[in-house]
Amino acid sequence: MKALATLLAFALPIAALSSQAVLGNIGNGLEAYQKQYIAQNNLNYEFVSHSSFNDHRLRIVEPKLCDPSVKQYSGYLDISGTKHLFFWFFESRKSPSTAPLILWLNGGPGGSSLLGTLTELGPCWIADEGKNTTYNPHSWNTEANIIFLDQPVQVGFSYDDHNRNTVNTSAVGAQDVYAFFQLFYHRFPEYSTLPLHIAGESYGGVYVPNIANAVYQHNKDVTVGPKHINLVSVILANAMSDPKIQYASIFDYACGGGAPYRVFDPEGELCASLRTPADICVHLIKACYNAPSRLTCEPASVYCNIQLMAPLGYKLVGYNPYDIRKKCQREADRPLCYDEPVWIEKWMNIPANKITLGVPPERNFTAVNMAVYHDFLATGEMAFDTKALLPELVNDGIRLLVYAGDCDTLCTNYIGKERWLEALDTKFHDEFSKAKLLPWYDSATGRHAGEVRSAGTAGNLTYVRIYDAGHMAPYDQPEALLDLITRWLQEIPFA
Repeated sequence: MKALATLLAFALPIAALSSQAVLGNIGNGLEAYQKQYIAQNNLNYEFVSHSSFNDHRLRIVEPKLCDPSVKQYSGYLDISGTKHLFFWFFESRKSPSTAPLILWLNGGPGGSSLLGTLTELGPCWIADEGKNTTYNPHSWNTEANIIFLDQPVQVGFSYDDHNRNTVNTSAVGAQDVYAFFQLFYHRFPEYSTLPLHIAGESYGGVYVPNIANAVYQHNKDVTVGPKHINLVSVILANAMSDPKIQYASIFDYACGGGAPYRVFDPEGELCASLRTPADICVHLIKACYNAPSRLTCEPASVYCNIQLMAPLGYKLVGYNPYDIRKKCQREADRPLCYDEPVWIEKWMNIPANKITLGVPPERNFTAVNMAVYHDFLATGEMAFDTKALLPELVNDGIRLLVYAGDCDTLCTNYIGKERWLEALDTKFHDEFSKAKLLPWYDSATGRHAGEVRSAGTAGNLTYVRIYDAGHMAPYDQPEALLDLITRWLQEIPFA
């Protein structure tokens, strides 16, 4: 149950080498941006700070792992001196000076975004049972500059000096990500004017709307110091954003004939056992929506995960709940039905790789941190209506792409996705409601890759169902997903 639900003190001697301060007039006042070069862990780190963000600084190195042919930066956002968020940036393989920028987040909560780097859309894939990596010809950095960020604290290579989980709500974490953008853009102004797309998978459907909303609200208030962030779109990948609608869709997908592959017998015992928990789950989430608080939302979060989603996975005897096409014996195979997370842990914990990435040698990488998951569960956030953060952004021109692999059986299945987009209260609501599902063909292969439904002249509100893909669609259909992201970034219609 734990594994299923999840996939939803650095004090070494330092020696200053050099420092430089940069002052510049911004708006009506003065900002102070500072760089320092410091020797640490046998590497020369670059430290970046800014007077508008006194509690934050960037610690940067230049690795040459994964795909040495492109420029890379990695390191940490240090927060209040004790919390540290790991990031890894890859320049685009094509025209990095003009290619857009994507921030990618995996979910959980508690899942490292390096899962996305090394199994889905990054420049390389994990290989040889964790001994090596191999070139990914379908990486999204073919068309975009990409940042992979491990957040919140205690996820992946991110850590807290006192080993406490100090962030357990996405709204709080979003403020740290906003500070990261500001410091990153001040250090690398060549990327600051590029279109920014914030993307997230699974529980990223909670992270991403919170981060996008933080950026949007700060943009309206920017006066002195911070840069305006050129946010142009939000991308939600097999993501959870409206639990009331999406948890209800579990029963419909598994027992109502929505799945492209047979899941359960609609008249059988298993479907009968899911019906009541599905109804109770929706009732509890409605109470959370009506009066959101920990008192109303935590019971909904706990009940829906323990009584509905987790049992669904374990009742799928012999099958992979993340991809119903695939066999999986959960007791004999990996709990998550995939070997790659274990391989990634092996590769990321190679001492030379940690040093190259600027990671303290004593830090241990884990692909999934269950403690983070349980901390978020206890806040009730898993029952929040996160999609409510999106209409203001969409109405102001920020485009929204929601895609789903149609073999995902969880609450992130394609049925629930389309339903909550139909319910989204934006100026495109009527147009989207009337829009028909149209076929989408992969431009490289001509393959019928899925179907699309959209509204707005720029596809401002777009839903894509991806055929023959599970919870991690770029893992299952990498070529089609590169076509998808290329069309989205370049505003090329899907149909």
